[in-house]
Amino acid sequence: MILPGLVSITFRQLAPHAIVALVAQAGLKAIEWGGDVHAPHGDVAQAQRVRQMTVDAGLTVAAYGSYYRVGHADVSFAAVLESAVALGAPTIRVWAGKIGSAQADEAYWARVIEDSRATGDLAQEAGITVAYEYHGNTLTDTRESALRLLETVNHPNVKTYWQPPGGATRAENAEADFRLAGLREILPWLVNVHVFSWRDSDGQRERMTLAAQAEDWAQYLAHVATTGRDHYAMLEFVRNDDPQHFLTDAETLKQWLKISNE
Repeated sequence: MILPGLVSITFRQLAPHAIVALVAQAGLKAIEWGGDVHAPHGDVAQAQRVRQMTVDAGLTVAAYGSYYRVGHADVSFAAVLESAVALGAPTIRVWAGKIGSAQADEAYWARVIEDSRATGDLAQEAGITVAYEYHGNTLTDTRESALRLLETVNHPNVKTYWQPPGGATRAENAEADFRLAGLREILPWLVNVHVFSWRDSDGQRERMTLAAQAEDWAQYLAHVATTGRDHYAMLEFVRNDDPQHFLTDAETLKQWLKISNE
């Protein structure tokens, strides 16, 4: 099953109780709580409060969206793990370093790989999975680098998210199988998907309604459904950061998942 949810940092301006109410109103199932505003790293009491209000609304904590950069000590992973445990999060989302794969030398790769295994070990002891953000300016910024990192780390508890990579137009996707190829390659490690609709043009990024990229997302979700595992597909980056646009996109996502889950 692919279950619909929301990434809480989509609405950084809203308090957790308002986000819970909005997700319940939208009829979604889960929330990935962010580690910057809504459930700060190491604030166990806040994480417990957020967990309780989520459960009380009949929702699930899908993941903890941390700001831990693997290979760097800017954020304490121990604090991240404490919050994830208090939230009851099954997954901690992390970033695969803080520079792009084209700029990373072998020493940097080794540093991120070593810390990936260490954080994977620590999280595994708590029954929690670690999963990379599939994102630019990290070691998961291309399909080749993401696959290299996952295969080299080779840890049963280190997985990945997926989202459509920026910088590719719809025409490029259709012509070169650009995005789908990357998704297919990381399916064995896939945990969750971040769902959004935007268009890059002349260096500008325009957020659109989710329905505007229905054709693309039908292909993405069809591939995700082939894993035979459960995943969360979580909305992010709604147009104008507007709750009303979110509610519209939520309806679109639910319709898509009804088809994907059949």
